Amino acid sequence: MSVKEEKKSFFSEMLLNNPVFGLYLGICSTLAISTSLNNALGMGVSVIFVLVLSNILVSLIARVTPDEIHIPVYIVIIATLVTLVGMLLQAYTPELYSTLGAYVDLIVVNCIILGRAEAFACKNGVGASAKDGLMMGLSYTFSLMAISLIRQILGTGILSMSNPFTNAEIFALRLIPSGFEIPIFKSQTGAFLTFAILAAAVAAYKKSIDDKAAQAEKEAKAAAAKAKAEAAKAAKAAGAAAKEAKA
Repeated sequence: MSVKEEKKSFFSEMLLNNPVFGLYLGICSTLAISTSLNNALGMGVSVIFVLVLSNILVSLIARVTPDEIHIPVYIVIIATLVTLVGMLLQAYTPELYSTLGAYVDLIVVNCIILGRAEAFACKNGVGASAKDGLMMGLSYTFSLMAISLIRQILGTGILSMSNPFTNAEIFALRLIPSGFEIPIFKSQTGAFLTFAILAAAVAAYKKSIDDKAAQAEKEAKAAAAKAKAEAAKAAKAAGAAAKEAKA
């Protein structure tokens, strides 16, 4: 597989199995904190950290965890990791922690994390589980950044980012002239609207993939049927020729 094909398949995988736009998981926090790139990156990195480590730990203890208590055990693991993330954010990026607020704690009940632990990590090895956690975390972060980018630009007219540790501005670019912003994108209505548009685009992309696969399968069946008919025709002709030769 070429590098171009690998990149294409990675991008396609992120879209087709996207937890937000494809599976509609973790939407609450996504819509609530996707007002800026800083918030998106902060929440995204936190979720990646919890996803990867929880998947690894669940994979390690899955065989010795009784089926009757595996969900509570997974929740305890996730809650411990989320508490650690919250403490780190509060210690090193207090402003980001204050902005994200209760949504950091709500990572514990995020369907993406518990879902991957239950559906994948408990049934697979450590390496595969870590990779799955990283992939889902990156997909979630991609979704957050896509929504935040649109809302920030259309709502404020400015694309900006600051250092989460020092709050120093990294860059700030005005892309929409002052007075031409669309304030609705700073509200939750704008969040729902942005989400709906992007989810529809992902659904259309998935449908185009499915249509191409169905068309390819149809063409393959037609080619196989044609080849079979030609083979039968050739066999019949060969049989007739053999009879004539005997005669």
